[in-house]
Amino acid sequence: MAGPGPGRETRGIVDAPDLFARVRFRLRDPAPALRPHLEHYWLIDWDLTEPYTSHVVPHPSVHLVFQRLESGGETDRAGVAEVHGIVRGLFSRRLEGRGRVCGVKFRAGAFRPFAPHRPVSEWTGRRVPADEALAAPGYGPSAAGTVRAVLDPADEDTRVAALDAYLLPLVPPPDRQAELATELAELARTDRSLLRVDALAREGGLSVRSLQRLFSTCVGVGPKWVILRHRIHEALQRAGTDPDPDWAELAADLGYSDQAHLVRDFTATVGVPPTAFAQR
Repeated sequence: MAGPGPGRETRGIVDAPDLFARVRFRLRDPAPALRPHLEHYWLIDWDLTEPYTSHVVPHPSVHLVFQRLESGGETDRAGVAEVHGIVRGLFSRRLEGRGRVCGVKFRAGAFRPFAPHRPVSEWTGRRVPADEALAAPGYGPSAAGTVRAVLDPADEDTRVAALDAYLLPLVPPPDRQAELATELAELARTDRSLLRVDALAREGGLSVRSLQRLFSTCVGVGPKWVILRHRIHEALQRAGTDPDPDWAELAADLGYSDQAHLVRDFTATVGVPPTAFAQR
């Protein structure tokens, strides 16, 4: 079985090679009109003789998930469509038997215009039926009615086309607040010099309090959490690729006052200290 291919983002997956040895995992691009709102689609299929538990350090993104678990109950075997809000801690998922998942990863901040009736923070830590979260009654296609079109085809191009067909009618009008939240969340991800909330607020021309309100409404978690999460992703990637990283130097690079604070945050998020993770 194979991973998503070279150059595709898998940051946050704990023990990615171990996962890819057990499942077929691919990342696919959505239709061009959807790309301002979506990072990618992710497709997973598995057929396991023994159960396996995967672990992911989540990104600040909402996901739309179509899934079918042949070892589950009647509903799971039929397939479900759910919106998964941001998970604050380590996300663990037990895989067993046969299953298929077709997921949609929204850009940080970009889910809000698809569900403007509630702040995104109301979905944080929750899984809800997609039709409850995404569209008012009578507006747009039904996610429940789309489950089979997304999950049944063996051909993954057909599955991607079904995801496009479901989402394109839901593309919202421009929302400047959501666009600003997406821009600032992306800046927090890519600009390693932005290590404080007040610095990120200045980049957006906002007060700290206004930035916190913006992130609660459009992202679902606070800006401090977003900055910290990207630090942990960087540390996780370094620990997974360098057999003997310099933790004190990495802590300084990531803006920590000392190595102990990095170790504390890494252990609280991943479940083991960074040295133990690197050795594993």
